[in-house]
Amino acid sequence: MNQPKSIFSLPVLQQWMQLVITHPDGVEEGIHSSEAQAQLAIHSDALETVIPRSEQLTSLERLQVYGNAYYARLIDCLGVEFPALKEALGEETFSGFVFTFLQSYPSTSYTLDDLGRNFPQFLEETRPADIDQSWPDFLIDLARLERTYAEVFDGPGMETEPGLDVAELASIPSEDWNRLCLKPAPCLRLLELSHPVHLYATAVKKEEQPSLPTPEKTWLVVFRSEYVVRRRAVEETQFRLLQALVDGQPLGRALESTFPKESESTSELQETLRDWFTFWAKWRFFAGYRLDEL
Repeated sequence: MNQPKSIFSLPVLQQWMQLVITHPDGVEEGIHSSEAQAQLAIHSDALETVIPRSEQLTSLERLQVYGNAYYARLIDCLGVEFPALKEALGEETFSGFVFTFLQSYPSTSYTLDDLGRNFPQFLEETRPADIDQSWPDFLIDLARLERTYAEVFDGPGMETEPGLDVAELASIPSEDWNRLCLKPAPCLRLLELSHPVHLYATAVKKEEQPSLPTPEKTWLVVFRSEYVVRRRAVEETQFRLLQALVDGQPLGRALESTFPKESESTSELQETLRDWFTFWAKWRFFAGYRLDEL
């Protein structure tokens, strides 16, 4: 026979309180939710049997303090992760966006590093259809950039790895390029954006008062060096080649898909590729290479 759960069991109380104070519709709705009732079958009018009232606050009000503090803490955390987005929206509007986001994507991880993972997706899902297209695009781009910064900062990097040897790579004959695949660094990210939001984010970091940028197609490479997250705007052609290589295409096929056939053997292109690969190697965009069997 199953024994009823005791309110004096600490694990039961902890689980019940978590369900109550994190309920999206507030503490009182949380108390009456099926999940909380499964832990402790208690109603708000009998709350004092679990949470004693104080001289100034009722039991319900005391729980609401914790509920408000819980969401305030999460809003503060996302404000740290998305400072430029917070600046663009204003603190009150940003807090409203985050609160609504947390209803759709509640925290499920032990670490706050994962809290904002779905925030850019949420902005995309909830974008209004009846206002100027550039404003929501700007906000989504900004959220994508700042989330990428966070992921690159927290994730693995190339600080202890040798990276790509350009001289060794150059020694591979061109007839083998169709089976030459590069291994991207784990901290390399490619962003295709509709606004130069990296300039806006940098201005916010410098505590300037940036104006909203006009729409401009932007191709951005985000990477990490010596534990510092960096970004570099590149031209579309370089971006497309990087994208093809990161996607696993062999070098030969990536070059064919990026450049017109007639330009592949020109000295100007060869010099451009040499400059690009030298820069990529310097900043460790790639961890190495492999030669696949055809």
